[in-house]
Amino acid sequence: MLTIAPGLFIPEEELIERFVRASGPGGQNVNKVSTAVELRFDAGASPSLPEAVRERLLARRDRRIGADGVIVINAQRFRSQDRNREDARARLAALIDAARVPPRPRIATKPTRASKERRIEAKKGRGDIKRGRSARWNPEG
Repeated sequence: MLTIAPGLFIPEEELIERFVRASGPGGQNVNKVSTAVELRFDAGASPSLPEAVRERLLARRDRRIGADGVIVINAQRFRSQDRNREDARARLAALIDAARVPPRPRIATKPTRASKERRIEAKKGRGDIKRGRSARWNPEG
């Protein structure tokens, strides 16, 4: 059972783990041992997730979340299978935990008077620079 937060758990039956060979350096160990972990979790069809959390999770723009609602996490940071397994589960828990908290609503604000004046001054300065460029070629202008 994967614990996300107090009162939010994912049962083992909903997690699919596959062990594959890791890429990158590692010599003979990498060629012999399947230490990398591919963890799959179908968030779209999971009865364990509250509806609000599922919607926020699937609305995220994250390359680990497929169009079908399946989250795929690849972990190959460590040389041992157990540590990669723990790493993948921790990353899945962090992803779901981040979707658990609703985003704060944005409060619309108006630009300050000073910022408006700075913007106008910057625009005038840019215009003066451009006007100065043409004056080099046309002294009367």
